[in-house]
Amino acid sequence: MTTRLGVIGHHGYDGLTAILRLLRQEAPGHGYALRFEDALLAQAGGGEKLSRPDQVDALIALGGDGTLLRAARFLGGARVPVLGVNLGKLGFLTACSHDEFPEAFAAFARGEYVVQERMALDATTVADGGSVGVRLRALNDVVIHKGGFARVLRMRVFVDDELISAFAADGLVIATPTGSTAYSLSASGPIIVPTFDSLIVTPVAPHTLALRPTILPPGAVLRVDVEDAPEEVLVTADGQVGTALGTGQSLIVRRADAPVLLVQFEQTSFFSRLRRKLHWGGLDERDR
Repeated sequence: MTTRLGVIGHHGYDGLTAILRLLRQEAPGHGYALRFEDALLAQAGGGEKLSRPDQVDALIALGGDGTLLRAARFLGGARVPVLGVNLGKLGFLTACSHDEFPEAFAAFARGEYVVQERMALDATTVADGGSVGVRLRALNDVVIHKGGFARVLRMRVFVDDELISAFAADGLVIATPTGSTAYSLSASGPIIVPTFDSLIVTPVAPHTLALRPTILPPGAVLRVDVEDAPEEVLVTADGQVGTALGTGQSLIVRRADAPVLLVQFEQTSFFSRLRRKLHWGGLDERDR
């Protein structure tokens, strides 16, 4: 039986061509039929074009965390496992490095991996009358921030229609556990084990000492109203796509209907990644 394997990649990495060549050589012997996103077709030497999530049974993301986030957004909730291959420096979300890929791909083909379900977010802009505007999906986070104006945003945050806080800040990060080690962490948010479903609400540079990051249950529905806003308030998903939040609009953020399925190999763990890649606690494993 042939398995349809999609490939998404980032052209900014030197190792991309070598991995594409390896995939073209090895995939048929493992029963894979390859499909490449349009931007990769020439570099891959031709092949079938990948344009929709229903064309694949599994997906490989070649690049860094940003490429993996883009791959997850491409799937749009389809239950397709994603194998992230790090061609850059950090690669916190990826399952293996460039050097590890030949062995990792063979293990992947043998089914020697686990799939972690990672919670995703659904964010929608809504007008006063209830009409729905733009809808965004995110694996890491949804962020409200100002445009190019040197002034704060005044926000009111509701959880399940109950006001939890009204405050002024440079922005607001609403993150998944997967995104707790991204922008939310930079804004002094907590680190959450990625399989512990929850929502993390982290103000960015709040103008009060009393306001702290808040962890909410996964079923909570957040509404953010921006008051006395500057001319442009932006909403971004995973730092890659976004929209403007217009006057009189609110942002509704809730758990997405479907998770993202990330491939992991059993020899790696979340805490080993924290120690190795983020030097958690100041202990560098390479110096031990």
